Amino acid sequence: MPNKGIKNKHKLILVFAILLFSLALMTLSAKQEKGTHFLDSVAGVILSPFQNFFTQTLQSISDGINHYFFLVDVARENDQLNLEVQRLINEKNKLIERIASQKRLAKLMAYEDDWEKKAVVASVIGKGATQWSKVIIINKGTQHGIRDHLAVVTDAGVIGQIIHAGLNTSKVLLIIDGRSAVDALFQESRISGVVVGGGDDECHLKFVPNTADVKVGDKVLSSGLGGIFPKGLIIGKVSQVIKKKQGLFQDITLVPSSDLSRLEEVLVLLS
Repeated sequence: MPNKGIKNKHKLILVFAILLFSLALMTLSAKQEKGTHFLDSVAGVILSPFQNFFTQTLQSISDGINHYFFLVDVARENDQLNLEVQRLINEKNKLIERIASQKRLAKLMAYEDDWEKKAVVASVIGKGATQWSKVIIINKGTQHGIRDHLAVVTDAGVIGQIIHAGLNTSKVLLIIDGRSAVDALFQESRISGVVVGGGDDECHLKFVPNTADVKVGDKVLSSGLGGIFPKGLIIGKVSQVIKKKQGLFQDITLVPSSDLSRLEEVLVLLS
């Protein structure tokens, strides 16, 4: 019996020891888990600002890149819009120019219809090589019936004469060239004279007597003498009159009726 009691006592001690060991393991495990959570919390507090900083930095970089590509797309679209606007402006200018050209041609054709004899419409394609040579080049020549010493006009009046007719082009000597001379007369008084080129943008009317009544604004027409310019074509208007105390003739300056600096289309009178 004493041996049995000792054995039971040993069993109780062993069970108690196992219970204590299990409790110790549970306690240690709990402490380890608690410690892990604590370290995690401490690490989170320390690293959180850095993590936020890097996150915001990366987000800013990402936003900047996206904004850059957005601006690139906007710039590309803007360039395309500018090109389209420029194309439309060019088309508008071409249309305006076409309308203006048609109006000028219509005036010339109306003038040609009023003219009893045959005429040829030509475009100005060039000018004289020097500032003293008041010559233009037109795109019509002998194959169009043009020859030397034909009158050239616009709907506004006389501008010059053909001095050299080529096959497809011709040279026109303008009335403001110093080599030009046109027999003329005043529309009202019918007093005659000769219009010569001044070498600039004006003409001079020569051989008008000092006794003649000439006023600024008087119109001067072609007289029909000389065989080049038909009678009655307007040449220009008087812009200045100087009566000399000595001498027989007045100094008279004319402004051509046509703007010779802006010629684009002209009419060549074939006979």
